[in-house]
Amino acid sequence: MDKEKLEGLLIDYIDGKLEEPDRSVVERELSQNTEAYQMYEQLKEVMQVMDKSENLSPSASLKKNFESALAAEINSLHKPAGKSVSFQPMVYRIAAGLAFIMLGVSIGYWINKNQQQANELAQLKKEMEATKQMMLVMMDNQQSASQRIQGVNVALKIEKADDEVVQALAKTMNEDANTNVRLAALEALSKFQQEPQVRKILIKSLSQQKDPVVQIALIQLMVKMKEKGAVKDLERIIDDTKSMKAVKDEAYSGLMKLS
Repeated sequence: MDKEKLEGLLIDYIDGKLEEPDRSVVERELSQNTEAYQMYEQLKEVMQVMDKSENLSPSASLKKNFESALAAEINSLHKPAGKSVSFQPMVYRIAAGLAFIMLGVSIGYWINKNQQQANELAQLKKEMEATKQMMLVMMDNQQSASQRIQGVNVALKIEKADDEVVQALAKTMNEDANTNVRLAALEALSKFQQEPQVRKILIKSLSQQKDPVVQIALIQLMVKMKEKGAVKDLERIIDDTKSMKAVKDEAYSGLMKLS
């Protein structure tokens, strides 16, 4: 049988599209012709790889280009009658073409995925900036105490605070006229206590605070953080005659735990 015709019949045979009497002809050829059977196995292997690659969903243009390349490869194999034809190089070229298509689809998928991630990151940064600005506006001293507390609580939704947020919270913790607002700012800052900058701010605040309620909360936080850098400030509080007894007692208890 003509090699080119056999090749076309084999492809339809593998796809299950071949009808009688061609089906019987192909099966007889496979049982009698070793070279034909070898070509059948090679084509089947390539077509199985193509089936597995369907989940990559290549574009219509890629599919068209591949089909054109495949047709060109088949046409390039035309040989004069009577000469031996080797089918293996064709199979390898088809496989190579398929590999390039799969690579192209994969690169396209990777680019699209990274573009999507970049867009999501940009949107997230935009939302975080809007959240920060809302927090700063609500923490303004001209706002009511309840509004300032709400502003401070916004910081609890921020996963990683920048310098502007940290400094705003520190200023509120040390200077706000309302004890509850100060405590809220302290709680918000404690969320970022692992940051060296925030730890220094909390330790420094211990020496600045005049509000006994906030002083006690700060001492308890120093103990929780196991911050030995606060020892000298605790000793100062204990020795300060102006310190309230409750604050002195808390400082002494903290000093015993940190020493």
